[in-house]
Amino acid sequence: MNAEALTAPPMPGDAVALIADIGARARLAAKRLALAATADKAAGLVAAAAAIRASAADILAANAEDMAAGRTNGLSGAMLDRLRLDAERLADIAGAIDAIAALPDPAGAEIERVARPNGLVLSRVRVPLGVVGIIYESRPNVTADAAALGLMSGNAVILRGGSEAVHSNRAIHAAFAAGLVAAGLPADAVQLVPTQDRAAVGAMLRAQGLIDIIIPRGGKGLVARVQDEARVPVLAHLDGINHLYVDGAADPAKAVELAVNAKMRRTGVCGATETILIDRAYPAPLAIVDALVAAGCEVRGDNAVAALSPHVDPASASDWDTEYLDAIVSIAMVDGLSGALAHIDAHSSRHTDAIVTEDAAAAERFLAGVDSAIVMHNASTQFADGGEFGLGAEIGIATGRLHARGPVALEGLTTYKWLVRGTGQVRP
Repeated sequence: MNAEALTAPPMPGDAVALIADIGARARLAAKRLALAATADKAAGLVAAAAAIRASAADILAANAEDMAAGRTNGLSGAMLDRLRLDAERLADIAGAIDAIAALPDPAGAEIERVARPNGLVLSRVRVPLGVVGIIYESRPNVTADAAALGLMSGNAVILRGGSEAVHSNRAIHAAFAAGLVAAGLPADAVQLVPTQDRAAVGAMLRAQGLIDIIIPRGGKGLVARVQDEARVPVLAHLDGINHLYVDGAADPAKAVELAVNAKMRRTGVCGATETILIDRAYPAPLAIVDALVAAGCEVRGDNAVAALSPHVDPASASDWDTEYLDAIVSIAMVDGLSGALAHIDAHSSRHTDAIVTEDAAAAERFLAGVDSAIVMHNASTQFADGGEFGLGAEIGIATGRLHARGPVALEGLTTYKWLVRGTGQVRP
């Protein structure tokens, strides 16, 4: 019997009943995981990574099926890039699982301890969230990343991927689950919703008592639906309208290299820069424009930028609020740091914003003044990634202010409780 058969719940026509069944099984698995030893969880992840490597041919064949369907259905180049797997990307997925297995286990970690004057000893310790629902689009690597992060942090995970990656997700999940079973961990710790019926998403969003938190990862439409309909707490990953501000004191060579990398390294990732702001005092704006054009990027600019080159198209008002996820960038000239801060405050999605400058005071003012989950100095916004932050992987970049912010990895999938140890104290 394969791992998918081991983990697949009954498939009633009623989506509410289906999610109730999956959620109940996840709750039981979560109770086991909350008490599991770190070594046992790590062994399960190592086994899951090995199973993915052993199933590489099946996973890549499933992905080829999804890619063919995506082309037929007219998916954009950015969406196809997110969807595509090859031997190198699959090796990276397995490697990320191994990396998570080697990270410190947050569950049970003591955050602080204090002794009160009355002799009570209070400690605050990390505990898993419980059952985490992940609703995501396009990226099959999320199936493995979310499963691994959930397991290592002691949570059970319910995955609902998009239809465009259905075959890839099923193949990755089957291999992952087989690894867990081989290591003696419950297959129900990581379940993949076995239907693409949109009603199943609605049932997840209303599964109070069964699912403790929902994490959406996808486009504006998905996130908006989740936030509008959810009766379960939501940890939102919003779009990445990210800015790179080139200050008047920026090093020109550094500015060109960072602008091209931040936009063009991979245009379909949420950490890609979508808007470049250039200080009117910066001496070489045309070099930035020319480098982007040479790299194959379409440039849309305000009047000052459009006057620099015939290769610049006029930007519309909507461009400043658009996540292109494509080889398109909007560029505006601004009046120094104050102008950049004002533009970012008006248009940023609070994901990732960066400054290029050799002026340390300007850099510190930018780092303090930009209210985003990730703020950078002299670094490409493409570093906005849990793996690059040393977190092993991420479920998403949280752009809100509550619970977790920035790359959501192991620590972001825990909450805490207070432990109080006494010697018989009574309150007067």
